[in-house]
Amino acid sequence: MVVGIAGLGLIGGSLAKAYERSGATVYGYDGNRVVQDFAKLQGVLAGDLDEKTIGECELLLVALYPEVTMEYLKKMAPHIPGTTLVMDCCGVKQEVCKVGFELAQRYGFTFVGGHPMAGTQYSGFANSKADMFDGAPMVIVPPQADDILLLDKIKKLLTPAGFSHLTVTTAEHHDEMIAYTSQMCHVISNAYVKSPRAQMHKGYSAGSYMDLTRVAWLNEHMWTDLFLENRTFLLQELDQMIGSLQEYREALEQGNGDRLCTLLAEGRICKEKVDGQ
Repeated sequence: MVVGIAGLGLIGGSLAKAYERSGATVYGYDGNRVVQDFAKLQGVLAGDLDEKTIGECELLLVALYPEVTMEYLKKMAPHIPGTTLVMDCCGVKQEVCKVGFELAQRYGFTFVGGHPMAGTQYSGFANSKADMFDGAPMVIVPPQADDILLLDKIKKLLTPAGFSHLTVTTAEHHDEMIAYTSQMCHVISNAYVKSPRAQMHKGYSAGSYMDLTRVAWLNEHMWTDLFLENRTFLLQELDQMIGSLQEYREALEQGNGDRLCTLLAEGRICKEKVDGQ
């Protein structure tokens, strides 16, 4: 298999290492030429991904920021052959998929939206690893959800990355769900560590603190782009959270133990239902 990877950060670098591990020929591109050359020096890349080598790729994975992804697709689309499956790896899907589907229809290749559901609080090629996606789910947004042949092709092409299963959805539903399952977690974690007590937590914190604050250590430039791209759904989740927190606050302020106990029980029951699914 010949694979092209555009963007060699944590996600793209891990994909490149996973495919190289499987024996695939990997061509790569990164906006930082030093990173690209370092990946070649390490033996992860067989060469540069450019207008010439992109024509050899059976699979093209684009792991760049949303706006940069759309610019890259527009620039490279005329050079992508009809036999290539193109998939972005952005954390938001609506605008990227709109551009990708339009370009695919115009130039004859196949575009599928994608979102690898794995990562760490660290970023960059230096923190990427070949087993990043082993056992992780992959969300895909195909042009048609009932195209069984395409879904089978996608599954086979993604097998070297190690994903456990594919979740097929629409771009809109993806963004709605990601606002809750990912973006809100980063907002809450990032806001939580702004307490002055955070500087004095050592000796007073355990697993719950570590779980809640892990993703506060984020790439602010990337997450700013993702939040703004998905602000409609993220604002809905923020409003929901603020309303819930206000209920807890009112119960505490009023010294209303019965109400507070009810709120806590409701949350526990919700968690039990989620874990039981």
